[in-house]
Amino acid sequence: MNAAAVELTGTGTLTRLVLRRERVRIAIWVAAIPLLVLLTAASVKGLYPTQHDLDVAARGSQGNAAAIAFNGPALALDTMGGEVAFQTGTIGLVVVALMSIFMIGRQTRGEEEAGRTELVRALPTGRHATAAAALLVVTGMNAAVAAVVTLGLLALGLPAAGSVVFGVSFFTLGLVFATFTTVAAQISENTRVVHGSTGAALGAAFVVRAVGDIGDGTASWFSPIGWVQKTRPYAGERWWPLLVAVVCTAASLALASALAARRDLGAGLVPPRPGPSRAAPGLGRPLGLALRLQRGSLIGWSCAVFLSGVAYGWVADDVKDFIGDNDTMRKVIASFGGADITDAYLTRSLLTVALVGAGYAVQSALRPRGEETALHAEPILATPVSRLRWTASHLTVALLGSVVVLAAAGLGTGLTYALVSHDVGQILRLLGAALLYTPALWVLVGFATALFGLAPRAVTAAWAVLGLCLVAGILGDILNLPNRLLDLSPFQHLPQLPAHHPTAIAPTVLTGIAAALTAVGLTAFRRRDIG
Repeated sequence: MNAAAVELTGTGTLTRLVLRRERVRIAIWVAAIPLLVLLTAASVKGLYPTQHDLDVAARGSQGNAAAIAFNGPALALDTMGGEVAFQTGTIGLVVVALMSIFMIGRQTRGEEEAGRTELVRALPTGRHATAAAALLVVTGMNAAVAAVVTLGLLALGLPAAGSVVFGVSFFTLGLVFATFTTVAAQISENTRVVHGSTGAALGAAFVVRAVGDIGDGTASWFSPIGWVQKTRPYAGERWWPLLVAVVCTAASLALASALAARRDLGAGLVPPRPGPSRAAPGLGRPLGLALRLQRGSLIGWSCAVFLSGVAYGWVADDVKDFIGDNDTMRKVIASFGGADITDAYLTRSLLTVALVGAGYAVQSALRPRGEETALHAEPILATPVSRLRWTASHLTVALLGSVVVLAAAGLGTGLTYALVSHDVGQILRLLGAALLYTPALWVLVGFATALFGLAPRAVTAAWAVLGLCLVAGILGDILNLPNRLLDLSPFQHLPQLPAHHPTAIAPTVLTGIAAALTAVGLTAFRRRDIG
């Protein structure tokens, strides 16, 4: 048996183990990403039913720097395929990359940090078997996403060549960031650093691609997202740009293998920076520790929704010209109330970024469960810190952090809209409109807390509820979903500003529901076993 085969001994068994342990998470990722892309594609077909509507939309987006920076290169926008690729391509690629980053980080550095890899390596397994198993699983996930997206686009009647290229671009970018994460897992011994560094690389790729697409396209060649978008789906497809991504993937694999051979199990090539001899006073209290653990997530989500708000606010002043005489688009935006199309557009935009920001609320509320399963909770609870105080510290970060995220969304939208409309008053107006969604985020926090206390193994249902809210809020009117389904989303019950008039009844009721759910979760957690 050659040396390479020895290094991969046990890969098949470990692959089956990963599939068994992560079957729910895998199913959610593989189902959610195509659903997001295909529902958006279906909504695009509904918004632009005629060639005239496509032509108007193309003229509105062609020279719009903010739209191009957010969506990608404006290619063949006068065709249905080009408009679908423009509206869904970049966001879909980013989500696929995030899937690869989180799954690889979890199955490589996460397992090593938890000590499980050391147990596995005590068996007859090769040095690279764990990473190889993770890469095989993630490769299969990317292939499944690409296949479902391609078949879905074909079912929507889009051209075959463009649909195949579009799907393959998802698969290729997912592999690029999977191998990037594998390299990062060899360098750092901290899972959060691995996720943070590769997430920063994804953010840099997005920014470089945006700069290139706004300009002459040259800078886009320095971004992995730019590489796969150079395939031009539905706009004269070309396959050769994918070779750049393939070469990068192969080089990253070779680098990860070489680095893995030069480090100790459990350690990274870069040793962690020694901490101070004495901890900061705040870390001696549960709230200070919770804030320290979650500050990176809070900063990341706040920056993401702020930039999304910037993109929405930048085009708000031109929305009337962009919509033109598209009756379908006017009806969708007008459904958010108000006689002014711009206010209705801003209402829809703030709802969208609030729904995105709700991802932080769910993630933060589920952090206690992550600490519990990682066996970090027991040492803290062995001290005089009570269960209630420990859980409440994380919930405080989740609740107040939700306000911070919404404020970032409102500021991003308000600042840019105030700049283009020359009206400084729009900043406070849109900031207040964004903060009105706070009770809806608190309901999601309360629901996640109730699951944590009553059924900790079912906490992933909180993400399913968020998915329902996303579909109801963004695509509910376009897909003509029944009102009973829409009413399940707390976002649907709030007065949506600035198109509607504010009222205190719905926010008060939702806040009460959030408090009741939180109380149920805290009470149940005090009575159940840890772990």
